[in-house]
Amino acid sequence: MSSTSEAAALASPAAPAAQKGDHLCVFVHGLWGNPGHLQFLSDTLRACHDESVLQILVCKNNAGHHTYDGIETGGERVAKEIEDLLEQSASEGVEIRKISVVGYSLGGLVLRYAIGLLYSKGCFQKIQPVNFTTFASPYLGVRIPLLGWHNHIWNVLAARTLSESGRQLFMIDKFRGTDRPLLSVLADKNSVFYKGLAMFANKALYANVTNDRTTSWYTSAISRHDPFADLSAVTVKYLPKYAPVILDPEDPVQLATPRTEDLSMSSRIARSGKKVAKLPMMLVYIVIVPIGISIFLANSVLQGVLSKRRIRLHGNQKEWHGYQSFPLLAEEIQEATDHAIEDMHHELPPQHLPPGSKEQGDDSDGSESEELLTDSMVGITNSVVMSSSERSHDIPEKHRDRHTEFPTLALHPLQFRMIHNLDSLNIKKFPVWIHNIPFAHAAIVVRRQTESYNEGKVVAEHWIKEVFQI
Repeated sequence: MSSTSEAAALASPAAPAAQKGDHLCVFVHGLWGNPGHLQFLSDTLRACHDESVLQILVCKNNAGHHTYDGIETGGERVAKEIEDLLEQSASEGVEIRKISVVGYSLGGLVLRYAIGLLYSKGCFQKIQPVNFTTFASPYLGVRIPLLGWHNHIWNVLAARTLSESGRQLFMIDKFRGTDRPLLSVLADKNSVFYKGLAMFANKALYANVTNDRTTSWYTSAISRHDPFADLSAVTVKYLPKYAPVILDPEDPVQLATPRTEDLSMSSRIARSGKKVAKLPMMLVYIVIVPIGISIFLANSVLQGVLSKRRIRLHGNQKEWHGYQSFPLLAEEIQEATDHAIEDMHHELPPQHLPPGSKEQGDDSDGSESEELLTDSMVGITNSVVMSSSERSHDIPEKHRDRHTEFPTLALHPLQFRMIHNLDSLNIKKFPVWIHNIPFAHAAIVVRRQTESYNEGKVVAEHWIKEVFQI
């Protein structure tokens, strides 16, 4: 290069960096997850809105076994990541004025906690909450609707294999001395978590109607009924441009009226199909599951100990990275074992309330708001019979659970109260039917870039084109 050209290059100022947008979208993955699980969703959103319009944060501090540490610990980590980005953006001359959040599976609950923290700090007085979206998130926890001793065997014992997060998802925890589970507090109308969520202008959820072995329809769709439990007995209606994946949220399902002989034949085919399908699974249970469960439980004990240490050190404002990737299990073995546990969970049929019985709900919404974040909060849980008029109070007609022709699930009294409160938030609910793969929980967000997960791309298209507001 000549001296003249060198001088010209030195004299010419570098092109200014493109101005970043003032709208921030935050993504949070689920249990056992990592940021890569949300790569397709975030990349697809980025393809529609470049960085001059929208900044994207895919949270990473809860990856892997750190998701065992509880919803509040995860929520605090996410809130810190958001606050750090807000500060960084401000230092670059861009004030974030809008915020949207996207939660997948457990990530939806972690985000609800983080939202409460940001709300309590006055963040939403300066930043406008725009979009809140969840994909297959267990709003009501993961308890299987069971009665009697089945309820105690599965919902109490299984909860103890996932450290603090498991206790919270199965609702056997007591949040900060309240005598109430954390999920109940998140849905409390007087809590900062509920008030913060209520401020989002555009709230939506996507829930799998079947083949989700991790998050059942009733909890991801906030419903007291499961009209999709027997898909051979119903007819479904799809959104025209998104068939056959996304159902019409206004009129998704109706009871079918097949001819008697057709029903008899389809029932025989279904029963025989189930027997054939269950043969390999029976072999898995007999040969592999006993070994897998032993390894899973051993790993759960270890991860529980490590999780408690992380939580303690997190509370002391210390960083701790030891055993973060402890190689007790190869990733493939861990994933296979997780699927076996999920299959066992899925095979337990949910039970329903006896005919003529009424729902029981928690009549206590709490008496605190900002104080819900302190260790001194005291709450009382009372079980009372909820009348049908109370269940519909404050809930707009189009958002009420319309599937009353289906039996009511045997949910916990607190879950009925949570449904009542959350339904009054006007969350748009989109049923999703993944046909081509039995792992709908992963397919709904396209966790892997394979052809079998392509139906999840339809979900992403609908979310970005029809729901997300910039």
